Amino acid sequence: MKRNAVAWAALVVSSAALVNSWGSWRPLPAAPKITPEGQKAAQALSEAYEAVADFVKPSVVQISVQRKGGALNLRRGANPRVPGPNGPRGMDPKDLEELFKRFFGPDARPNPDGNPEREQFGGAPRAEGTGSGFVYDQRGHVLTNNHVVEYAEKITVTFYDGTEAAARVVGVDPQADVAVIKVENSSYRPLPVGQSAKLKVGELVMAVGSPFGLSHSVTTGIISATDRNSVGINEYESFLQTDAAINPGNSGGPLVNLSGQVVGINSAIVTQTRGNDGVGFAIPIDMATTIADNLIKFGKVRRSRVGIALEPLSPAFAKQIGLDPNAKGVVVGDIVPGSPAEKAGLKPGDVITGFNGGPVASVPTFRLTVSATESGKEIALKYWRDGKERSTAIVPAPAEQVVFDQEKEQAKPKEEAAAKPEPPKAAIADFGLEVQELTGELASQFGFKKDVKGLLIKDVKDGSPADAAGLAPGLVITRIVRNQRVQPLSTLKDFEAVVSKADEVAIYVETANRTGRFVTLSKVKKD
Repeated sequence: MKRNAVAWAALVVSSAALVNSWGSWRPLPAAPKITPEGQKAAQALSEAYEAVADFVKPSVVQISVQRKGGALNLRRGANPRVPGPNGPRGMDPKDLEELFKRFFGPDARPNPDGNPEREQFGGAPRAEGTGSGFVYDQRGHVLTNNHVVEYAEKITVTFYDGTEAAARVVGVDPQADVAVIKVENSSYRPLPVGQSAKLKVGELVMAVGSPFGLSHSVTTGIISATDRNSVGINEYESFLQTDAAINPGNSGGPLVNLSGQVVGINSAIVTQTRGNDGVGFAIPIDMATTIADNLIKFGKVRRSRVGIALEPLSPAFAKQIGLDPNAKGVVVGDIVPGSPAEKAGLKPGDVITGFNGGPVASVPTFRLTVSATESGKEIALKYWRDGKERSTAIVPAPAEQVVFDQEKEQAKPKEEAAAKPEPPKAAIADFGLEVQELTGELASQFGFKKDVKGLLIKDVKDGSPADAAGLAPGLVITRIVRNQRVQPLSTLKDFEAVVSKADEVAIYVETANRTGRFVTLSKVKKD
């Protein structure tokens, strides 16, 4: 009986626990009720997408390219559609073959040795790649990416209705990855062009193209960011970022707004999987149309330069010259002799804050703006010097006429005169530098011209502020910021007078070929 009683008690306790556990379960919530207003809004958005897709598709084309030997531009060390340090070089051959298939279709193959230069051999196999594009005007011009048609032997364009036509290259711009091809006797409607400068982050967009060879596919998303100018794919870039799915084969296709206007050319992806990871980049249409019009009219892009080696403006340097540390602009480094910048009166250390009535935000955007400016046209420019804002006029010149001289002067060995005393030198311990006044003999020894004045960096202490700033023996300090002014530096006494009283110092250092940069050093704080 006792055992039975115990058993019954255990059964009751366990049953109670089980019932209690059932009681802790929560019932599934009821399906949400969508209000008539919500359903109406959703239906309206769906119909808007349908209308945009129906309107855009007839103007979008699939581009098939036949390349000799599967040639692909690997010269930059990375597939141009996958930015970043990880590219095909050094890749396992099987992985490289898979990459070609994903980006150029199932029939694509890399060269046996992965070398694009093998295209010169007549016996090399051909490979086909697939990209996208869209009709640009009523004369049959089609806008796409340079990397879609690069190395092409044969280009075939397929329209939405299945019509195929041969195309020829009108012009390419590898620096911005834009190309124009042309189909003769075409009557397909061009895609209306919007204004990418007016795009807002969060705005709805649609990408159209041929991912993995699947023609006229449509994906949707938003503008994730604008003015991405440090992606590192093209020499000139100011990408729109979007989460609309962009995959291999989408390259060259349009990114459109909900008015059916093209606002960008789908060009690149950031991915860990070789497919869409939600980070895609498109060339803004404002930039692309300027390039396309140049290619159609002249067969090349006409860019301008002003002859300045530009540097980013750091908060530390801004503070040193009397600017707000949060100020935007670019620092003038070296200047090409006889260039528009020199004629405008600019000097190293000036900070350019305005150009053609607009602000200057960064080195890439300023460079892009200048390059697109008409040569020979006078442009208003604002800059900061000696603690105050100034203005001038500058006339950009054709890029090919403004070239930095990078040739180094061959140093002739000279025997040092034993009778001459060694020039003054000193260790600037707080900044980790040992410097020495530059003489003509030292200048020749280190590859500088004899007329260069400054302090030669003799040694840099490991782990010091100078070391952290990338300074090294053999560089020459030629200028220093003193009392918010950029001043030439030639004597050790002048240098010591500034650094002995400052916790921070801004200097300009040059290499033997006269390229240089401004560096701001912070004194080591002692406990």
